[in-house]
Amino acid sequence: MAPFRLRIDGRTFRDGDNREVTLHGINCAADAKFPATPDQPSHVSESFFDADNVSFVNRPFAVDDAAAHFARLRGWGYNTIRYVFTWEAIEHAGPGRYDEEWIQHTIAILRKAKDFGFYIFMDPHQDVWSRFSGGSGAPIWTLYACGLDPKSFDVTEAALVHNVYPEPANFPKMIWATNYTRLACQVLFTLFFGGKDFAPKAIIDGKNIQDYLQDHFIAACGHLAKRIHEAGDLEYDPIVGWESLNEPNRGLISYQDLTLIPKEQKLQKGTSPTAWQAILTGSGRACEIDTWDFGGMGPYKSGSALVDPEGKTAWLSAEYDDSYYGWKRDPGWRLGECIWAQHGIWDPSNDTILKKDHFAKDPKNGATIDYEYFTNHYYMAHYRNYSKMIKSIFPDSLMFFQPPVLEIPPSIKGTEDDDPNMIFAPHFYDGITLLTKKWNRVWNVDVFGVLRGKYLTPAFAIKIGETAIRNCFANQLTAIRQEGNDYMGVHPCVFTEIGIPYDMDDKYAYKTGNYSSQIAALDANHFALEESKANGYALWTYVATNTHYWGDQWNGEDLSIYSLDDKPLPPGAFSPAESRASLDTGSASFSRAQSSETLSVAPANLRKTLTTDQMSSKSAGSDVRGLRAAEAFVRPTPVATHGNISSFGFDLRNCIFKLTLSAPDATKENAPTVVFLPEFHFPSGQTSVEVSGGKWTISSEESDGALQQILRWWHSEGDQSMTVKGVVRKQGGALGTEEDEGYLQQCQKQACAVM
Repeated sequence: MAPFRLRIDGRTFRDGDNREVTLHGINCAADAKFPATPDQPSHVSESFFDADNVSFVNRPFAVDDAAAHFARLRGWGYNTIRYVFTWEAIEHAGPGRYDEEWIQHTIAILRKAKDFGFYIFMDPHQDVWSRFSGGSGAPIWTLYACGLDPKSFDVTEAALVHNVYPEPANFPKMIWATNYTRLACQVLFTLFFGGKDFAPKAIIDGKNIQDYLQDHFIAACGHLAKRIHEAGDLEYDPIVGWESLNEPNRGLISYQDLTLIPKEQKLQKGTSPTAWQAILTGSGRACEIDTWDFGGMGPYKSGSALVDPEGKTAWLSAEYDDSYYGWKRDPGWRLGECIWAQHGIWDPSNDTILKKDHFAKDPKNGATIDYEYFTNHYYMAHYRNYSKMIKSIFPDSLMFFQPPVLEIPPSIKGTEDDDPNMIFAPHFYDGITLLTKKWNRVWNVDVFGVLRGKYLTPAFAIKIGETAIRNCFANQLTAIRQEGNDYMGVHPCVFTEIGIPYDMDDKYAYKTGNYSSQIAALDANHFALEESKANGYALWTYVATNTHYWGDQWNGEDLSIYSLDDKPLPPGAFSPAESRASLDTGSASFSRAQSSETLSVAPANLRKTLTTDQMSSKSAGSDVRGLRAAEAFVRPTPVATHGNISSFGFDLRNCIFKLTLSAPDATKENAPTVVFLPEFHFPSGQTSVEVSGGKWTISSEESDGALQQILRWWHSEGDQSMTVKGVVRKQGGALGTEEDEGYLQQCQKQACAVM
């Protein structure tokens, strides 16, 4: 076995010299969600349903290109990769048929990553179950196994799928996430986590569909893990851990009344059916369904729409050939009929709901189910089996534990599940920015505080002004981290997803090179991470194939820190000229760029005069490409700290990095405190360092195959502090003019009036 590169000590990570390690990570990569052969991003419909005959080889990139990508990421200071893969990539051809070519490709990529010194943890990724229900993750045969017909999801609105949308360029932004509360996902996740309790007739190959799905998922991940183990040179270096299923969802489990939208359902966009309406349209019935939109003050009901499948259903025809994949369905589970009708929830003869509380109580004990109960019972039962499988192959693997997003973690503190090698792995996104694709520096909302009942009324959760918004983000991340400690015990906390959309303001940055909105939003998120004292993060995301037009190539998302259409980050220091408009206070400030959709009141918006044709990399003979907000994501970070970090943070506006720590003894000569200090912000000859004591050096060197500027600090025991000052430059888009100040006052009044 390879020597340990990373171990857990309470709530910190430690290296072989017992220094505290900070995981400065990136998700690699979002385009691993869809096949490479045929190349099938979510806007491509050709051969979409020929899903057995695909290959994910060359995701996230070809082996020959891997060194260039890994060198780039290391040069930007990243030391950790959350390696994205899907169940579909392993087992797309059918149950138990594993893609060994993709597995060997993955092993080859991991070996390249090892050359660059990354810590890697493996992420079995899913979004709304599968590509065929609008996201990523499970192979198509899992939908057929559940009796669903993905070819009818569009007409029944069982799922909104980009690949079959009539005009893919106009697919509504972030609508994909609403699939969690549409029929397909509600069925699939309910069967995956609770089929035995809520669909006992769903028997396939002699076992309930719950066991059938979970067993195959765990076995597929286990097969990959075994192959990595057998490779002989990847265990524990670079593979330090495995994450649990990405963003698990309850389906219908805990719904108290199928005829109502659950009060805890915060995301409503487009048609927003109740579970009962989704059941009806999924069986071919027409329904008038409320529609919602997301504006400047959050979600609002916008009207209603008739969804009429004209008799077509989301359920497989009774003529479907179950022998195709080799399974045998129990005669008591009839194809061509809604599975919930077969379990007596409703009567198709007169479209009457009979048991609207079918999912409200645990049939084993009669206990009322809420989301917390689901997590502690249904989700934890799956996690235990998954963790047991990983530990049977990697006995000392770190386990990145991800409970349902923004839900209360399981109460496992002090129990057998309180694994000393566990890491709390929550996610956080600023929903206002993500859904509107605008950086609103005037107001935001403490969403986590609202979810936890922190405020007497949601109006008190509104935060006005950019400083308050930044602090609000920091407070939310701190509260999430603390909640993990309270419920799960003392463990490191790593936010395994956090990020911002780059296509803000109708892709204004792509037309002008002005990335001031992205810089402000990304810096606010990094500020929150640093203030929260999390032990690391993995930014979402890096996509080698990102373009300005299609973004990350998936569901209209555009969160990649890299794009083929942006300027490559210059090596070493950068000049004000390199940053162009993104650092130019003469550019239109972001606050004046808001549309009426975002803030209800707005001055004239000159950005609208730009055409789509001006969005290309080079326009009218002038190169307007920007640095894609590199100012915010290329930032100084502790790499290995002798002792314990008390605090650290980077003040981008003033280009000041501060680190405080407490050391039990003096540093050894061969194990100083090490900080990644990007020359991008801290050029040679223009950087000053102040320390409480000891000696330090700054050197540009090739580290793990990439050029980096590294600060090393030898210090004594006790409380120590360091302040590093780089080159101060003006930040773009700052409020400050009289027009901005008046506009801010208007928006404050508007926000308070609405809430």
